[in-house]
Amino acid sequence: MLKRSRSLILPASVFLIGVVLAVSGLLPASELGELVDRTVPVLLFVVAMTLVTELADEAGVFRAVTSWIAQRGLGPDGKGRVLVLWLFVVALSALCTVFLSLDSTAVLVTPVVVLLALSARVPPLPFALTTVWLANTCSLLLPVSNLTNLLAQHQLHASPLAFAALVWAPALVGLLVPAGLILLLFRRDLRGSFRPRPSQPPADRILLLTAGITVVVLLPLLVSGIQVALPAGAAALFLVGVFLVRRRSSLRWGMLPWRPLLLTSGLFLVVQTLQVHGLAVLLAGWSGTGNGFPELLRLAGLGALASNTVNNLPAYLALEPVADSPVRLAALLVGVNLGPVISPWASLATLLWHERLRALGVSISWRGFALAGLILAAVLVPLSVLALWFAAGLPA
Repeated sequence: MLKRSRSLILPASVFLIGVVLAVSGLLPASELGELVDRTVPVLLFVVAMTLVTELADEAGVFRAVTSWIAQRGLGPDGKGRVLVLWLFVVALSALCTVFLSLDSTAVLVTPVVVLLALSARVPPLPFALTTVWLANTCSLLLPVSNLTNLLAQHQLHASPLAFAALVWAPALVGLLVPAGLILLLFRRDLRGSFRPRPSQPPADRILLLTAGITVVVLLPLLVSGIQVALPAGAAALFLVGVFLVRRRSSLRWGMLPWRPLLLTSGLFLVVQTLQVHGLAVLLAGWSGTGNGFPELLRLAGLGALASNTVNNLPAYLALEPVADSPVRLAALLVGVNLGPVISPWASLATLLWHERLRALGVSISWRGFALAGLILAAVLVPLSVLALWFAAGLPA
């Protein structure tokens, strides 16, 4: 309990600062009203999707999926290929990130994937790194994949499919390059075979099937053009009702994303206040203008640098006003979504991922993490911007 209380200190402090800025008048009431209209639906979606993914995990959906993965590709001798197992993990991490958000991948997929590797008696590090890298770099394709995307979608007034049509090319690079680099770095660990342990039957098969069907039904609704908070909220309320009937003891207040809510709300207020007082003018001199490849790369690079220095959310909020065209907004998203792979604090997903690893007794070297992330970002961000530029058919 003490550890959890300490983890709330920073988010609560940032939120309190934001409240003070609003109450003091440094953030004008008109600007505050616009901010509330824009961000409250986004925050409601975050709460709803967190509940859906947490309850699906409680029902055993993710464990069932990984157990199914472990059984695929087994030979007559009952052994599977480690490389095939890893490729399934790549697919699971990418799909979960695209449809359920990067934080869901970091929180829910990480432990089951790491336990899957440990149970198969293979090194867990390439599987863990795959999860956190793809949680960040696969968070570009749909508005629901990342909070920054939902904010950008509001600016673009675009449907989910129109949003995907804008960013599909860099999103594809965001999948292939990190996966290729992990395959190169851990090629020896990904060789050989493994023998999976027998899967355990679900504690409540009806609960598992109900949660699984709910998630399957929800996914297409998230890309249907309906405001995403509505189907996500309905799914969350339905699953809460099911758990009240079948497993009331699993429902707990800790399922609600208190830290992300406080931190995000506070950052919204702080950055909006800075925008009112001239932050956009200052950043405009650094971010450049125009839709040529050098200008887009400059903006994406600035977004990646700001994300790894501070965090990707305030980086996006600060730079959004200078991203004054759809393709420039997409370039900014490349920087703040695909670039935060160097510092631990660059994205909340990385911090959540590390908490899960520590709870599982898996240690990592932050120096090695940062070095590998620097190599990845140096290759990934320019290639993704180049893909965006080519796909948009823009002049040099």
